[in-house]
Amino acid sequence: MKKINRFLLFGLSVLGINSIDAQERKSLTLDEAVHLAWGKSNEVGLANAKVNSKKYELESAKNNQYPDLRISGQYQRLANASINLKSSQNSNSGSLPVVDQLMIGQINVSVPVFAGFRIQNSVQMHENLYEAETASATHTKEEVAMKVINLYASLFKAQKTISLLKENQKRAEQRAFDFSELEKNEIIARNDLLKAQLQVSKIKLSIDEAVNDENIINFQLITLLKLPVGTQLEIREGDFANFKMDNVPTSEQPALENRKDLQAVQLQGKASQANIKLAKGGYYPSINVIGGYVALDLKNVVTVQNAMNFGLGLSYDLSTIFKNGTAVKLAESKATEIQNSEAMLTDYIKIEVQKAIEEYHLAIQQNEVYGQAVAQSSENYRIIKDKYDNGLADTNDLLEADVEQLSANINKTLAKANIIQKYYALLNATGQLTRTFTISKL
Repeated sequence: MKKINRFLLFGLSVLGINSIDAQERKSLTLDEAVHLAWGKSNEVGLANAKVNSKKYELESAKNNQYPDLRISGQYQRLANASINLKSSQNSNSGSLPVVDQLMIGQINVSVPVFAGFRIQNSVQMHENLYEAETASATHTKEEVAMKVINLYASLFKAQKTISLLKENQKRAEQRAFDFSELEKNEIIARNDLLKAQLQVSKIKLSIDEAVNDENIINFQLITLLKLPVGTQLEIREGDFANFKMDNVPTSEQPALENRKDLQAVQLQGKASQANIKLAKGGYYPSINVIGGYVALDLKNVVTVQNAMNFGLGLSYDLSTIFKNGTAVKLAESKATEIQNSEAMLTDYIKIEVQKAIEEYHLAIQQNEVYGQAVAQSSENYRIIKDKYDNGLADTNDLLEADVEQLSANINKTLAKANIIQKYYALLNATGQLTRTFTISKL
């Protein structure tokens, strides 16, 4: 029996150690979290894949500038071939040879000289599309970084809220215990004890809700960062709040110069202009310099060797006179779409920047007010507590003052994090977010 108990205790101790390890929290700075997301998130991976696709499309367009070289050969067996040599001067020269085999070998070279500027415009269009996709990928990185920042700040707020609630819970539980002793000695009414116990229950519910929020946000963040399931992140205040907010934007001008999504649309506009020229190139003929080599052997009849040829090739699709107008109009219509998209995006950016500026300044003002509220609520609680101890205030006043003090402390803590969050949002709105982090790690 003792052995069983020893094994049981050992097993429980091992489980306890594993439980502690499972609950061990991982500390991660915001900079580390952002770079982890840039390296592992699906959004960034997709954006990079699109950039590579545009790069290969550009290389494919450039390849059209180079000569085409074709090598071909044939071997054919001929059955009962009838041979009539027109150049023969003597029809009674004897029986004709048996022709049952044909071999042909060819090398053809075609060098594009003029194609209605289609090749150059195609290259230009794909260069602009490649640069546009690169800008879009950078914008995607900015959006992913902002998503990480929002989750990181929300997790920090949840953890700080839990910490403050637990501190208040200790005081509330001590108060409920003291009231219980006073109620036993019939110094206070039972109703006052119940009010103190009810406040303890409310705090426990608030803690449960905050823990639930923390777990949800933590799961969202570790999923975005591709961390192992079950990882518990701990946001230390020094890893998040201790930095200087410099060069705060005050207008939309930086956004119009730096926003990558706007640059992407502008580059798409350039590509659409090249596409119009590409479509108009269909009105022109194509001219190529051609050359080649032919070797031929018709068994028992003729052998041709070292037959070199060169010249010019001209091709023109007459149907384009009637059909190409639609292609040009289509290209022009798409260019108009992009122009309208750029105008809409520019207006949206201006509104977004102004909103971000206002929200940042509001966060600063709220922080100042909450700072005053903390001092006021602390002093109010001290006064009410003195009055309560001297019988000049009732339990409701005391508990209300305690709740107000807790609320002020939570609001003040969250306000600090909110300023940082709004600062990053303002940088994101003006296209300057990635400059806050180390670009070389992208």
